Amino acid sequence: MDLFMEGTDWPKALRPLIAKYKGEQHPLDYKNIYQLLIMVVLSAQDSDAHINKLAPDFFKKYPNMKTLAKANTAELTEALSEVRFHTNKIAWLQEIAETVKEDKNIPTTMKELTALKGVGRKSANVIMREAGVKAEGVMVDLHVVRVAPRLGIAKGKNADKIEKEIMAALPQDMWGEIGMAISFLGRETCRPTNPKHSECIVSNVCEYCHELKK
Repeated sequence: MDLFMEGTDWPKALRPLIAKYKGEQHPLDYKNIYQLLIMVVLSAQDSDAHINKLAPDFFKKYPNMKTLAKANTAELTEALSEVRFHTNKIAWLQEIAETVKEDKNIPTTMKELTALKGVGRKSANVIMREAGVKAEGVMVDLHVVRVAPRLGIAKGKNADKIEKEIMAALPQDMWGEIGMAISFLGRETCRPTNPKHSECIVSNVCEYCHELKK
């Protein structure tokens, strides 16, 4: 590893990034945890913007877990036909509704959330952050997969490995916010092409930026 990065104090280096984005709501435009759970399932391999467009009409018809549990496949297909891989996702939502039954029963632990169909670690970390519970991991989406290795805090393109490396580099009290903070940085500043280095508040510790200056 470059000597530049060996001594990086990641907790200190990334606190300004957390401060910038702390508490900023996830780009999914949800109103409660029931809506967020449904939307994170629907947004897999689809875009947040697309799910945000469909959500108001969907939640008018199915405002809570109880109403969703009563919906049949044909009704849900009519409401969600534009969502990518909607057939699988409808089956997952039906199983979630059958399992959870009421909004008050929606779990907020990693083990219980990932036991639900269609909810992986990334989705569980998002739900736990938005619910304000203690983090058990770091949210790693496509933006984090791109940006974390650029920074030098993680390597490769495997989301699970990147999550473990970030968790190892930071104290647990930073886990809940750092994933979303890096994701927002990726959306706004550290774009796939032409990243805005001059606007980046962590460019001083960024391996990618350092290499470009050599």
